[in-house]
Amino acid sequence: MPEVAGFTHEFVDTPGLRTHVAQAGEGDPVLMLHGFPQHWWEWRAIGGALADSYRVICPDLRGSGWTRAASPQISHDAIRGDMIGLLDALGIDRVRIVAHDMGAVVASHLAYQHPDRVHAMVVLAVPPPFMPVTVGMMPAFRHMPRFRFHRRGASLAFIFRPPYVVSELPPDVVATYLAPLGRPEVDAAVREVYRGLVGGEVPRLMSGAYRRQRLHVPSLYAFGEQDRPLTPDFVRRHCGDTSRFADRLEIAAVPDAAHFMTEDAPEVVEALVRDFFDRVG
Repeated sequence: MPEVAGFTHEFVDTPGLRTHVAQAGEGDPVLMLHGFPQHWWEWRAIGGALADSYRVICPDLRGSGWTRAASPQISHDAIRGDMIGLLDALGIDRVRIVAHDMGAVVASHLAYQHPDRVHAMVVLAVPPPFMPVTVGMMPAFRHMPRFRFHRRGASLAFIFRPPYVVSELPPDVVATYLAPLGRPEVDAAVREVYRGLVGGEVPRLMSGAYRRQRLHVPSLYAFGEQDRPLTPDFVRRHCGDTSRFADRLEIAAVPDAAHFMTEDAPEVVEALVRDFFDRVG
């Protein structure tokens, strides 16, 4: 377990799950949902900075980090239920959300299905789910076969190199992210995450299911300018008039950043999050 100054750790038991949660700060709660193959430590800089104004809550999602599940299977909406159970166990009615990568799928489920529990959300590197899926997006999924058909013990270090980051991450940072994969149940969950969570979401995206719903939660979607093809301009062009599908949605650019913008430009991301939450009120 990596240690970060200002963060405390606890394990929260809900049916079938023991969730590791790192927390820092006091104030209105902010639920921070990490990407893959990461864990709570993704938020060490951004969450640590936000903790001067908010209570930052960083769980390890099912199949990641130090969270332990009774069942190895991960259904399409299981992690949404996990987060509702976690909030209930912590006595929290409503949160702001910051989500990246895999965490963005969970954030969308919460925002669309439980808008009364989400005050506002910031999503990093993942388009609004109502954006049409086009051939031009396919390079954004180039890593998925290696995750979906992951061989036990195979390294996932490739994901922390360009083009996913602007500059290759230091070996100690990569090692910290991948350390939990040394446990067989976490290594086995790689395929489960992409079979259940991501694989379950693809048919909904392809069928335009979210275009038949409306997003009521105020939302900011941020994209790295080096995260091709999902650059800010690409997303704006393909989303078109977002007011057709969302009450309030903004798209922001993160310069000098690719998919893992929390590593490339944490200060810029933190400023975007803070500014949006301030403006939402």
